[in-house]
Amino acid sequence: MKTGGELIVECLEAQGVDRAFCVPGESYLAVLDALHDSKIETIVARQEGGAAMMAEADGKMLGRPGICFVTRGPGATNAASGVHVAKQDSTPMIMFVGQIGRRMRGREAFQEVDYRQTFGDLAKWVEEIDHVDRIPEIISHAYHVAMSGRPGPVVLALPEDMLTEICDVSAGPYVEVAEPAPTRDAVNRLKEMIEAAEKPFLVLGGSRWTEDAVKDVQKLAENWGLPVGCSFRRQQLFDHLHPNYAGDIGLGINPFLKNQLVESDLVILLGARFSENPSQSFSLFDIPKTQQKLVHIHPGAEELGRIYAPDLAINATPGAFLQAMNDVETTSVSSSADTAHTYYRRWTDDLPETPGDVQMGQIMEHLREQLPNDTIMTNGAGNYAIWLHRFWRFREFGTQLAPTSGSMGYGLPAAVAAKIRHPEKQVICFAGDGCFQMTMQEFGTAAQYGANIIVLLIDNGVYGTIRMHQEREYPARISGTDLQNPDFAMIAKAYGGHAETVTRSEDFEDALARAQVSGKPSLIHILTDPEASTPTATLTQLRESLS
Repeated sequence: MKTGGELIVECLEAQGVDRAFCVPGESYLAVLDALHDSKIETIVARQEGGAAMMAEADGKMLGRPGICFVTRGPGATNAASGVHVAKQDSTPMIMFVGQIGRRMRGREAFQEVDYRQTFGDLAKWVEEIDHVDRIPEIISHAYHVAMSGRPGPVVLALPEDMLTEICDVSAGPYVEVAEPAPTRDAVNRLKEMIEAAEKPFLVLGGSRWTEDAVKDVQKLAENWGLPVGCSFRRQQLFDHLHPNYAGDIGLGINPFLKNQLVESDLVILLGARFSENPSQSFSLFDIPKTQQKLVHIHPGAEELGRIYAPDLAINATPGAFLQAMNDVETTSVSSSADTAHTYYRRWTDDLPETPGDVQMGQIMEHLREQLPNDTIMTNGAGNYAIWLHRFWRFREFGTQLAPTSGSMGYGLPAAVAAKIRHPEKQVICFAGDGCFQMTMQEFGTAAQYGANIIVLLIDNGVYGTIRMHQEREYPARISGTDLQNPDFAMIAKAYGGHAETVTRSEDFEDALARAQVSGKPSLIHILTDPEASTPTATLTQLRESLS
C-alpha cells in the first residue's frame, strides 16, 4: 500500500528519472515527502520559471521529459514561461502542478486554477489526476505524448487530497515511443529529386536528434555534396568548420546564405518547422506553394503541410530518415557546398570593431581559441546573443541550449541544468543585463548545488534589442528601455560565487582564467558601450537610418 505521492515518485523512478526541478509548495507535500527517500535528486530553484526552464533544458539534453514540480496558482503561472519554451522548442517535458482538494473545485478556492484552460494552448496535453489508482496509466500516457511525433510539454495537476489517498497498484513499464520512418518509395523519390537538382540545399532543425543522427547527416551531406544550414538556434546539429556548412538560418542571416536559399531549386527541411525566424518572417518562401521544390521530413505528421505544401512529405525522425537515405547509392554530387562554406567563413572570420573599450569581437576570438569543442553554450534573448550565434563555432552535438521561443532569462537556469547533468564539461552562459535579471536568483541555485558555471554578463545598461527597434522605428524617442543596474559582481559574490568585472577587452583573458580555476559558480561582468547595438550597427546609425 502506498500514497498517491509515493506512487508518483515510483512511476518516475520506473521511467529512469534521476533528477527533478522544483519550487516547494504545500499543495504537493506528499510528493516532497516521497522524494525524501527516493534516489531522484531534487533541485530546488528560486522561482518556478527558473525551475521549468531547468527542466526544459534537461529534456533537451536527455531526449526524454525533463521533470518539474510547482505549486498551484501563482506557482503554475510563474512556470508558464518554461512551458512555452518547451512548446516552441519541441522539447519533451512534464510539469506536475499541485492542485486544490477535489471537493473544493469550482468555488474559486485559495489559488484555484483551471489548468486545462490555462495551459491548453501551451501544452500538448493537460490532465488532472482525480483517482489515485490511475496515476500509472496517466504518467505512462504523459510520457508517450511528451516524446511522440513533435515532442512537447505535458501538464499534470495533482489534487492534494488525491496525493494522500492509499492504493495498491504498481508503476507502469518504461516508455519507448514509436519512431516513424520513411517508406522505400519516399527515399527513392527523394533520390531522384536530388539527382535532378542543380542547387539543392539541406536545412536542419527541430528535436529528436541524437549524436548518431548528427554523424549520419554529415555523411549524407558529404555523399551528395549538399550545403547545410541550421535553423534558428539549432547550430549544434552540424560542425561549423565542416566544408559543407553554410551557416545559421535565423535572425541577422548572412545575405549570401539567404540568396542561396531563395535561388535553390530543391530545399530539404529535415526536422525543422521553419517558423518565423528561420523563414525571415515567412518571407523567404512563397506560401503555401514554394517556387523551389520542397521536401519536408518531420517526426510530427501534423507539421507536414502546416504552412508550406511540400512536393514530398516524409513522416520520420531525423535518425530513421538518415539511416534509410544513407543506404541509397549516390549517383551525383552537388558542387555548391564549397562556395557556401567560403561565404560562411567570410561572414564569421572577421570580428568587427564596435564603440567602447570592450570589444566583444576580441572576447569571442579568445573564447574560440581557448574553450574546448564540447563546451556547452547557453543563452536567453537579446542582441548580445548575436555574438554567440554568429561568431562561436559549434563543433559537437549536445553543446547548445538556447530558446527558439526567444525567452529572456533562459540562459542561466539552462546553464545550471547543464552543469548538473554534465559536471565534467565547461558550461558558459551568455546573458545580457536585462536577460540576466529575469532569472538572476538562480545563481543561488548554482551555488547551492555546486554547478560551477561561468556567466558572461554583457551589460550595456539598456534593453538592447528593444532599443534597436525603437531607434529604427521611432528615432530619438527613448521610452522604457533604460536600465539602472546593480553591481552584478557583488551579487554573485553575495551568493558565494566568484566574480570579475571587465571594463577593457585586454582584461578578459585573465578574468576568464581565474573564473575557470575558482571552483565556484562564476560571473564575469562585462561593461559594454550602449552605442554598440549590434556587431554591425550603432544606435546612432540606427537612429539616422530614417533621416
